[in-house]
Amino acid sequence: MTNNSYFDVIIIGGSYSGLAAGMALGRSLRQVLIIDSGNPCNRQTPYSHNFLTQDGKTPKEIGTLAKQQVEKYDTVKFFQGLASNGMKTEKGFEIQTASGEIFSAEKLIFATGIKDIMPNIEGFTECWGISVLHCPYCHGYEVRNEKTGILGNGEYGFEFSMLISNWTKDLILFTNGKSTLTTEQTLKLNKHNIKITETAIEKLEHSDGYLQNIIFKDGTTASITALYAQNPFEQKCTIPEALGCELTEEGYIKIDPFQKTNVHGVFACGDNTTRMRTVANAVAMGTTTGILVNKEIVVERF
Repeated sequence: MTNNSYFDVIIIGGSYSGLAAGMALGRSLRQVLIIDSGNPCNRQTPYSHNFLTQDGKTPKEIGTLAKQQVEKYDTVKFFQGLASNGMKTEKGFEIQTASGEIFSAEKLIFATGIKDIMPNIEGFTECWGISVLHCPYCHGYEVRNEKTGILGNGEYGFEFSMLISNWTKDLILFTNGKSTLTTEQTLKLNKHNIKITETAIEKLEHSDGYLQNIIFKDGTTASITALYAQNPFEQKCTIPEALGCELTEEGYIKIDPFQKTNVHGVFACGDNTTRMRTVANAVAMGTTTGILVNKEIVVERF
């Protein structure tokens, strides 16, 4: 592959959503380049669930098979590396990689995901995706009826405690400092036997990412099997913003019902656009985006 190679579509991000978009476009006879740095956000997660035909497979298994299937289409090419810069051109867009390659395309799809910002709690990063969880629909069944915690406060802490009570009745809300729950919320949690612990957390004691104890700053401990948490995040790729793509108040790439950003010719799909963070949803969004991008190319060229 040479510099200044021109494609119909460049997809930045080659995980589930990007690969799904690539398959839809490849099958539509589009010349496609998928640029991927090979660093998916769920690389620590041992198993993926709630995805028909793939339930219980590892994320790597699903991703490897997906790439093998997309590679069968000679209309789709791959470049392993990091997309570092992008610019608008007369014919579309130009993408530069960190190693200096330059590729051009009529349309762009960002399937770049998000980067979780981990709290300053020792052991949290090592447990993330293994026993510190973000989604009960992905992982809740496997820790059903186990001693479970919620790391949160205020509205989020209350709402998520209410949700997780569907999977276990042995539940503790760790506010990691003074509770900001309303009196009504506190009474409601107490009514459902959901304990509230306000003591600040020092670290998570674990074995290969599997939680054993929460160690508090006052020296006390709490034995626990799973902990749900919602981390702040940032966009993994800054190119969309550099091109002028708007973000939502939460920090996701803003898209319309057709997966379009506010910049003509730029689309986005997957975790960088929605809090519905599941493999199944990423695949669905990617397929939809590939179809819609092809349709836009057909209409504009006809």
